[in-house]
Order: sequence, then structure tokens, then C-alpha cells
Amino acid sequence: MIKITVDADSTEDALSQIRAVLGGEITERWGEYTLLFDNDIAKGCIRCINFDWGISLMEFDVLFFDDILIIDYHKSANPLHFSYCSRGSYQHRFENQCDYRSIGQYHSSILVAGKSVKHFTLLQKDLHIIFNNIRIIRTEFLKKRNSQLADLNEILHRVFVDENNESSYAYYSPIHLRMEDHVKSLRDLKLEGMTRVLQIEGEVYQLIAMHIARHDKHQNNELIPNSLLKDELNIIGRLGRKILSDPSLNYNLDQLSSETGLSQAKLQEGFKFLYARTVTEYIRHTRLEAARDLMNTTDLNISQIVYTIGFTSRSYFSKIFKDKYSMTPHEFKKQVVVINENLNDLEN
Repeated sequence: MIKITVDADSTEDALSQIRAVLGGEITERWGEYTLLFDNDIAKGCIRCINFDWGISLMEFDVLFFDDILIIDYHKSANPLHFSYCSRGSYQHRFENQCDYRSIGQYHSSILVAGKSVKHFTLLQKDLHIIFNNIRIIRTEFLKKRNSQLADLNEILHRVFVDENNESSYAYYSPIHLRMEDHVKSLRDLKLEGMTRVLQIEGEVYQLIAMHIARHDKHQNNELIPNSLLKDELNIIGRLGRKILSDPSLNYNLDQLSSETGLSQAKLQEGFKFLYARTVTEYIRHTRLEAARDLMNTTDLNISQIVYTIGFTSRSYFSKIFKDKYSMTPHEFKKQVVVINENLNDLEN
């Protein structure tokens, strides 16, 4: 087993401490640091980026060839960690505990160590692991005027305002597939420069909000449906992404049930859990979003858009579009034309 001790205050310095053991090279672009390595110890990359108010993101996409134990502690202030595992699994315990807790694929955790208590994170060899960790330095975050900490549930509020790092806290969440969509968008981001940094920061705040919302459900005993297995949720997640990528297909419950091998009841339960919508509502929502995008980016008329996204009735499309966006498709399209004309005038 290889041990890596990380006690740096900044994530880029922590990355340098990891590099001292794993090797590789660190590059920096737009404030984003990336460590790439391919040797006898490990293959993959670790990247990190810092934001205001003590928030930072570190992502691992690694295959280790020996068991790795990361010993993480901070002399000045123990951060609050929001972590999510996209692939593989890893194990965590506090220094003063005997047993590790496993964080598997699509599971998340909220962790903070008390004063002088270390995090022990065990990463297994020969297992491709992808996970991210959002770190919040609470003394910095508390300076943020609109942090809205008063809206947190009692436990998380106590954790956030514990500036003296008096106690450890650990919450290990059940499966959370919706979070994977946001994490994947971070990994697949193709933007550059300031827009890239802003997009990453936005997704980081979205992930923090999802962690907190999941913790709220835990506090209210609103756990995930027990009748749905992890593999079944994976199937439903893939189906949701398929509908998103091609909303124009003629989807119906009978066909989707036959295609996935899941009962209609399980499909409905899974979509409500993952997307807070029934299957029909999700399809309709996806088509309306696609229609709005086409109005923004193409010269297609309303009738062409209606049939392009899979609707057969223009009057029905107009009704549900107005219900959702508080204006008719014609009014929205006219608004887009005006905006584009103004932009052209500015460019000229």
C-alpha cells in the first residue's frame, strides 16, 4: 500500500503533494490545474480549480496499480467535503474510527473532520475510479453575505457554522443518479476561458445544492424508492438521456416497457425519482425545451418545429408551450427575432 499525505491549504498545493508520490506533470490553464500520470503506480488524471469564498473542486479519474491510502488533514481549518463517485468505489473513515465506509458508484457523501482528526481515503488497486470532491473552507464561506445558511436544516447549519472544527460529521447518501448528469457535464465541458470557468463554477454550486437537498430528504426520511434496484435506475437514466438526445421519436409506455424490460409502474416510479416527472411529462418537457432551442438557433417556422420535435398537433403544441413559458410560440419567435436584430445592430 502506498500512502499519500495531503495537508496543504490550497488545492493546487495538495495536487503538488500528490504528484510527489504519483509522479507525472502538472499543467495550468484558466486557473484549472491538471496532473497527468502514466507509470507503474497509476494511470489517469487529477484536476482541480479554486473559486471565491473558500470553494474548490478536485476530480479524480484514475486507475491505480497498488492500493492507495490518502491521509488528508488541515492544520488551520478542516474543510467541509461534498463528494460524489461516478465510477468504481472508494472507502473512507476518520482517523479515530476502525471501520471504513464504502462509497460506491452514483453515491455521495458529506464529510467534515473535527479538530486534529484526519480523513483516511482508501483507493483500491486495479479499479478504475472516477470521483469528485467539492471542498468548502467554512471560515471563508461564512464571509459570503448571501450564503443563506439560515435556510439549512439543523444538522447542516451546525456543521457549516462550526468555525472551531469541534466535531466530525459524516453523511453517506444512497444512490443519486440525477447528480451524475451534472458531474458528467463537468467532465465533458468543451468551453474555454472565462465561459469555461463560469460554467464549472455554476455546476459546482448546483452540485452543492443537490447534496444539501438530498441531505434534507434524509432528515425528513424521504429515502429513494426501495422497489427500484441500482441496475434498474441505471436503465432508466440511460432511457432519459436517449429521450433527451432524440425527443422526436414516437415514445410510448408500452414500447418503452418492452425495450427496457421494466414494468410501466417501475418506469413511472423511476422517472418520478430521477426527473420529478412522469414519463409522459418528461417527454413533453424535453420536446418543449428542444422546440425553444430550435426557435433560438434556426430559421424553421413553427409548423416545421412542431413536426421536427415529434408533435402532430400545432394547436396542442401552442397550448402547452404557452402553459410552460407564459407566451405563445409565435410571441417567443418574434422576441428572438428582435433580440437577434438588436445584436446585429450592435455588431455593425
